[in-house]
Amino acid sequence: MTVTRAAHRIAALLATLLVALGLTSLTPGRAAAAPGLQEVTGFGSNPGNLRMFRYDPDGLPAGRPVVVALHGCTQDAAGYGTGSGWLQLADRYRFSVVLPQQQSGNNPSSCFDWFQTGDIQRGQGEAASIAQMVDRQLADTGGDPARVYVTGLSAGGGMTAVMMAAYPEKFAGGGVVAGLPYGCAQAAGSPYVCMYVGATQTPRQWGDRVRAARPGYGGPWPTLTVFQGTADYTVKPVNMADLVEQWTDVQGADQAADVSDTVAGYPHRVYRDGAGRAVVETYSITGMGHGQPVDPATGCGSAGAYLLDVKLCAGYRLALTWGLTAG
Repeated sequence: MTVTRAAHRIAALLATLLVALGLTSLTPGRAAAAPGLQEVTGFGSNPGNLRMFRYDPDGLPAGRPVVVALHGCTQDAAGYGTGSGWLQLADRYRFSVVLPQQQSGNNPSSCFDWFQTGDIQRGQGEAASIAQMVDRQLADTGGDPARVYVTGLSAGGGMTAVMMAAYPEKFAGGGVVAGLPYGCAQAAGSPYVCMYVGATQTPRQWGDRVRAARPGYGGPWPTLTVFQGTADYTVKPVNMADLVEQWTDVQGADQAADVSDTVAGYPHRVYRDGAGRAVVETYSITGMGHGQPVDPATGCGSAGAYLLDVKLCAGYRLALTWGLTAG
């Protein structure tokens, strides 16, 4: 079996698993294009064969931040952008949003291929396509290259970790929602083992996987925020623990939280580096299953399949952490 055929077989097997888990109904159906959402073509060589959508609020001046938002399996750019609250937040706080969209020809369930070696390395596949989207958005809008952030749900969360590792110079911060650490499928030997069990790695081994993705890079590395449901049986909470180990090691922070409190009643932890800078942050959403935390009552997102109203909006909390709410 050739490498290409093997890759397609793995993708098909993962799609079958996702069907069994009910993840082919992540959204109530493919959403119609959100008002103001624009498709961009010709944004680069696009080796990952992705589609690029973007949302630029009316009258957006140059020098504003950019958020890259990556949908989950079977979702699309428009549905995730609206359902997660990112488009509403962009209007409120004046930043632009890049919304990559997977194609079924790449993955039968439209999952970003966070588990495929050829899609998670710098200069290759889907990771390179997303990096090209960032460059195009900055060029077209005059966005601030020092204030570019990336976030995503589930497979999009796994690809968020990929972008932070393979292109750390492009992102000031990342937000992983129900996602997985960089290189987890390779460390575990299988994406399924990674999702359900986790991989047996020390913090240094986890960190080495990130450092190997961008050889010779001396920093700064993106900060990380993780949201994870304690009742998530699709991507088990061990993955949040592994993300913490991976990125505290990369950032030179220890494994003990410097802040332990609650936000909206949920456990919240902050890990600081030696200079006192918050570099890793976690939200453990008690009782939540697999999905994106939203808070429709505050105008942040909308409840639906895998868009879970838990009275806390992941998008807003990330905007707060990243300083987007301050202008």
